[in-house]
Amino acid sequence: MTLSRRALLLVAAGLCPVLLSSCNRDSGSNSGKIKIAVVTNNPEDFWTIAEKGAQDAANKHGVELDFRRPDKGEAGLQLNILNELVAKGVKGIAVSVINPQEQTPDLRRIAGQTNLITMDNDAADSGRLCYIGTDNYVAGRAVGKLVKEVMPNGGTVAIFVGQREPINARQRFQGVIDELAGKENADPKGALGNYTLYKNDMITDNAQRATCVDNAKDAIEKTGTDNVCMVGLWAYNAPAILEAAKSKGAVNKIKIVSFDEYPDTLTAIERGEIYATVVQDPYNFGYKSVEILAEAAKSGDTAAVSKEPVRNIPHRIVAKEEGKDRLGVKKFSEDLNRLLGK
Repeated sequence: MTLSRRALLLVAAGLCPVLLSSCNRDSGSNSGKIKIAVVTNNPEDFWTIAEKGAQDAANKHGVELDFRRPDKGEAGLQLNILNELVAKGVKGIAVSVINPQEQTPDLRRIAGQTNLITMDNDAADSGRLCYIGTDNYVAGRAVGKLVKEVMPNGGTVAIFVGQREPINARQRFQGVIDELAGKENADPKGALGNYTLYKNDMITDNAQRATCVDNAKDAIEKTGTDNVCMVGLWAYNAPAILEAAKSKGAVNKIKIVSFDEYPDTLTAIERGEIYATVVQDPYNFGYKSVEILAEAAKSGDTAAVSKEPVRNIPHRIVAKEEGKDRLGVKKFSEDLNRLLGK
C-alpha cells in the first residue's frame, strides 16, 4: 500500500464516526457469509500481494475476508487483533506468527476457538491445522548461492533481518550460512570457507527500516567496500541497504543480495544496483490460506487439512536477465503489476 493510499484510509477512518451512525472494520458483518481472517506480521507492502490472493480466494469461495496488518511487528499488537477476531466469531484465521515461542500458549487457546493455520512464519506447536509458506531453509541456501555467484572468490558477508525470533528469519539465516560453509548446521562463528560473516551473527533492526539503514551505514564504515556482500533477508532490508550505500557513495561497490519482491528491490535489480532476489509467492500464501479455511469451515472436516501439516510453496529467483534457474526482472515486474491490476 502506498503512503498516499494509507493517508486517505486514515482520513476516511477519522471521518467515519461523523458521517455514519456506526462504523467498524467488520463492514460486512451482516453479509451472512462465513468470515475468514488473515493477520500479517507487519504492515509492509509485501502483504499487498498476499491480500490480493486472499481476496480472490474469498470471492471464489463466497466468504467474507477480514485482512489485518498490525501497525508494528509486535506480538502484543498481533494478539490483540487475533482476540478481537475470535470475539467477532470468525470461522478461520491464517496468521504470520511474529514470535512463535512467546505466542504459542495464546495461539493454542485460539486454535481451540476457531480453525487456525499459520502462513509465512510457522509456530509448529500452536495447534494450527497446517503451515503454508516457503521452505525458508532451502530459500536461504538459494540466497547463499547468489552470494557465491556475485562474490566467487570470497569476502565479507553482512546479513540483515528484522527480528531473530520468527523461525523464518532463523531458517533463512542458517540456510545462507550452511551454503557458504558447504555443510549443514554450520556455526556462524566458525569457518565459512572463503567467507567471513560480519559480527558473526545476523544484524537485526526490530522490523524498523530506518534502523536497518543505520545498521547498514555502520557496516559499510567498518567493512569498507572491497569484497563485501550485504544480504537482506526481509523485504525492506535490501532497499534499506541500498539507501545506506547511496549515502556512503558505495553503490555498485558493495554487492547486495535480496529476499522478496519489494518494488524498490525490483527497480534496483533492473538498474544493476542489487544483484538478485529470492522471491516467495505471497499471492498464493493468501489465496491458499483462505481457500483451505473456507473449505474447512463449510465442511467441518479439519482432519483433512491436518493430514498435510506443512505445505511449502516454492521460491523463485529474480535477476536482471532471465536464465535457466531464474526469472528476468522486467517480465516478472510486468506479470506482478498485471496480477495486482496496475
